Amino acid sequence: MRLLTHNMLSCNIKGVTKGFPLSIEVQKLDTKETDFNPDFLRNIIPKLEWKAFHDAAVSVGLNDIPEQVDPVMLEYTEFLQKFHHALLEVHLEEGALICPETGRRFPVTKGVPNMLLLEDEV
Repeated sequence: MRLLTHNMLSCNIKGVTKGFPLSIEVQKLDTKETDFNPDFLRNIIPKLEWKAFHDAAVSVGLNDIPEQVDPVMLEYTEFLQKFHHALLEVHLEEGALICPETGRRFPVTKGVPNMLLLEDEV
């Protein structure tokens, strides 16, 4: 699971009001090289919840992502390469996503998050 995917997921248990962002529990990370596309990166930034992305990157050991992004940074290849690596190349292969409100763990197996709810959570 890429950090891009993580930024779009939330806990949808009935009654939960603060289901985003999910915490990440890492058991196994993998790096998979992808083509660098600066235009895609510039266009995706406004769609991301940056603080959640930053915190997720830190939780998987990527400490070179800034806490805030400035539009000027989008012109620097070095920043875009670090952003690209964190967003698209780092994959959570095994671990869990944890609801910030309930503590419910959603397992991630072979890179796929299982966000299915139990019957009493719907």
